[in-house]
Amino acid sequence: MTSSPLDLRLLSSFLAVVEEGHFGRAAARLFLSPPAVTAHVRRLESDLATPLLYRSPVAPTPAGERLAGHARTLLAASAAALDDMAELAHGVGRTRPLRVGIMGHGSAELTPASINAYRRARPEVPLEISQLDFTEHASALVEDRVDVAFVRPTPDDDRVTADVLTTEQRIVAVPTHSALADAHATGVTVADVADLPFVRVPGHTPRPFTDYLYFDEAGSRRGPDFAVTPQEVLTSVIMGRAAGSGLKSFARYYAWPGAVFVPVVDAPWESSYLAVRANDDNPEVRIFRALAVALARDLGPRIG
Repeated sequence: MTSSPLDLRLLSSFLAVVEEGHFGRAAARLFLSPPAVTAHVRRLESDLATPLLYRSPVAPTPAGERLAGHARTLLAASAAALDDMAELAHGVGRTRPLRVGIMGHGSAELTPASINAYRRARPEVPLEISQLDFTEHASALVEDRVDVAFVRPTPDDDRVTADVLTTEQRIVAVPTHSALADAHATGVTVADVADLPFVRVPGHTPRPFTDYLYFDEAGSRRGPDFAVTPQEVLTSVIMGRAAGSGLKSFARYYAWPGAVFVPVVDAPWESSYLAVRANDDNPEVRIFRALAVALARDLGPRIG
């Protein structure tokens, strides 16, 4: 295998073919001729000494699947570099760090992966990370306290736009002595959890989050405790005072003794998101968003 640097032009053609599933559509997308795109892919296969695409139908080989993930990250980093140099050429300086807000465990493994990718791509930019509670589902962004936020579900606010990062099965957190705890392997239904005493949240918690937490108000019971963080939810759960809900990956990050995580098999799967202010022209936000979305395409399907 060659040790020469990867040609970003060849990677761009290859990735376009992977995403379009067709050489002609990839060529149209790149404003190139189909023979040029075909030649780029063949040269890349020659350089790497391995087939990257099946031709009939067009689909990535195992090596091509792996390269596609690297290509997305490299091309996003290249675009970030061009944005940075254009900014420098126009004499625009930075006056503050990029501020990242994380609700709970964010988007599972994609959260640290995105942050670390940004740090590698932009080591000179200060990065501030803050924990968001349930009531800051959108307010941290619209009040300009963070620049990007890992949240769930998507905010219902025209001032915010969001990208899907993960899509996962729903779970409920119950005490070990709960009648539902034995169903941790088989799962329960929304009807089964309707009478659980879910934790309370403050009245100013955004409606999309309360609908998510309470399965669109499928159950009306509430426990005695208020909670605005996963830690507060689980404290109430292990004390036997309430139940909580979340995404399946929640169990990997909050494996507390005394709490059992039970899948809700008929609940619609929910997504985690990277949210930003709509029309934010901060180039660092665009770079972080591009890297997170590229990683989500590669890693997101494996999370859940």
